[in-house]
Amino acid sequence: MTFQTEFEFTLPKGYVDEEGNLHQNGIMRLATAADEILPLKDPRVQSNPAYLAVILLSRVITKLGELQIINTKIIEDLFASDLAYLQDFYGRINENGTSRIQTACPKCGHQFELEEEPMGE
Repeated sequence: MTFQTEFEFTLPKGYVDEEGNLHQNGIMRLATAADEILPLKDPRVQSNPAYLAVILLSRVITKLGELQIINTKIIEDLFASDLAYLQDFYGRINENGTSRIQTACPKCGHQFELEEEPMGE
């Protein structure tokens, strides 16, 4: 059994670059302790704690469409729904070790996992 450290995702809306290209599919890796600790020293986070999410996501997203580099500017320019999606996705893979969602049948109580479908599909 191999340990999964990278997870594919599809943004609900997608990032539109300066040329008008849409980037929706990406890969996020598991966060390290350094990913969560080092941004706390950043002056942007110290003056605005909400900025932690921007720096954190720019560190753990390794691929987004055809983009060669993922930086804070790209994360800043995401639509709000895509940012919320990525924050939720980050929490699921780093807390549960999977991108799947644990749920239960409301009638019988049987518990199972399902793969979340991107919004709008």
